[in-house]
Amino acid sequence: MNTEKHTQSLIERLSPHLFWDIDKECFAAEKNSAQLIKRVLEYGELDDWCAIRDYYGLDRIASDCKTLRSLRPEALSFVCVVTDTKKEDYRCYNFRQSCPTLWNS
Repeated sequence: MNTEKHTQSLIERLSPHLFWDIDKECFAAEKNSAQLIKRVLEYGELDDWCAIRDYYGLDRIASDCKTLRSLRPEALSFVCVVTDTKKEDYRCYNFRQSCPTLWNS
């Protein structure tokens, strides 16, 4: 299958609200995979999750998520469960633990 067509079919499968600030016609799903995965985990629906899981695979999703500086706690927990990984392996979890705030200092 043509990679560009395959990428475009992924973009077409995803909910339009995920692209509220992005021109989805110009969106590069391979180059910006971490951004897309984060949006789906935080704002997507079940069908969106299934689409990125089928497209990227669980290993790629976990790998990209490990590099994110921020990810909602619910999304992080979900990724850890479905990929059988630990929160401590993720940059966003370690960053959150090392930054005191008014509420947890």
